[in-house]
Amino acid sequence: MRELTGRHVLAITVSAFAVIIAVNLTLAYRAVSTFPGLEVKNSYVASQGFNARKAAQEALGWHLVPTYADGRIDLAFTDRDGLPVRVTALEVLVGRTTTTSHDAWPEFTAMGDVYSAPLVLDRGKWMVKVTAESPDGTLFERRTELFVQG
Repeated sequence: MRELTGRHVLAITVSAFAVIIAVNLTLAYRAVSTFPGLEVKNSYVASQGFNARKAAQEALGWHLVPTYADGRIDLAFTDRDGLPVRVTALEVLVGRTTTTSHDAWPEFTAMGDVYSAPLVLDRGKWMVKVTAESPDGTLFERRTELFVQG
């Protein structure tokens, strides 16, 4: 058996710290390179009208339920009585919460009581960010999650 010398201990210590530093640098790089970006350019300005927008949206009493099956995503908008509502404008972002590489802006069409769009989604958790406009011009904004099974 070989003798453990000061050089051996130094080599072991330097190697351990090199591995730790390499892992930390790799994780930091991945975190920064996959960051999707800012939600708003100026949070102070965006906050100025927040309470008024929130009150107007809550007055609508709308609920949103996204569903996914057979390569189609459906959005069901209902009022506080559970009746379907019509929107005059609809923008939807579907993507992962941690990266923008899978972001999609599908084109929805009214099909009965739901809005539907063809979209192929992999298994897992998806973010659905909806901006809709009511017939009176009130904006309805909702960010919800969608879980795609197998």
